[in-house]
Amino acid sequence: MLTEHQQSHSGEKLFECAVCNKRFTKSSTLVTHTRIHTGERPYRCVLCEKAYSRSTDLNTHMRVHTGDRPYDCSLCNKSFSRSCHLQTHKRHVHNNTRPYNCFHCGKLFKTSGELKCHVRIHSDAKPYLCSHCSDCFTWRHQLVNHLLKSHNEGIWFTCHICQKKFSRNGNLKVHLLRHDGVKPYVCFECPKCFCTAFELRKHFTAHSDYKCFRCGLCGKYVKRKQTVVSHFKRCAHKLLFITSLATDNV
Repeated sequence: MLTEHQQSHSGEKLFECAVCNKRFTKSSTLVTHTRIHTGERPYRCVLCEKAYSRSTDLNTHMRVHTGDRPYDCSLCNKSFSRSCHLQTHKRHVHNNTRPYNCFHCGKLFKTSGELKCHVRIHSDAKPYLCSHCSDCFTWRHQLVNHLLKSHNEGIWFTCHICQKKFSRNGNLKVHLLRHDGVKPYVCFECPKCFCTAFELRKHFTAHSDYKCFRCGLCGKYVKRKQTVVSHFKRCAHKLLFITSLATDNV
């Protein structure tokens, strides 16, 4: 035990998963990880029969029944059952500064790195090159999918229930949640819950007045991408009409 504890400080990962080859510093962490592949969920709620692969997940789940909200926001009087919900609350409610604006669609970002990554969807930039053929891709996960499907390079993550294959372990985890009906991402403003953080963030706009998209022509801010796209088209049409009238009057 002492040897393993010392190894955890060194960062050396000696324990390898026989299924996906992912490595860990502790044998206990490997044991917990293998439950992803086996589907084993030994920690069961005595009130609703939901089961979990980790005791910490069960402890967090129990707050649904007890109503315990140990994470308090220091900026307002709201409290939350999970620390991730508190962080999401602070990020969306108390820290809405997004100084980086996409010139193409008006979407706003907190960092220049996020904006730089986003701009790829509007350009032809494809920095991820295949080492086997001439194909190139905008995003890394697209290259990973290509290598698996076209060149049989990499590791498939397979669902033990329906045998569906995934190129990323994270996608498999979400898929397994859908099998189990587990939705761990709970909205702190209403009872709705979701399988992924992305789905929760998308839903959160229904409760927030924050407008993160800006029209590049008139500067108006709106909440949703679809709204700013349609608004931009109307704005461009008006500008074209005004320009046309001005030209006719010359």
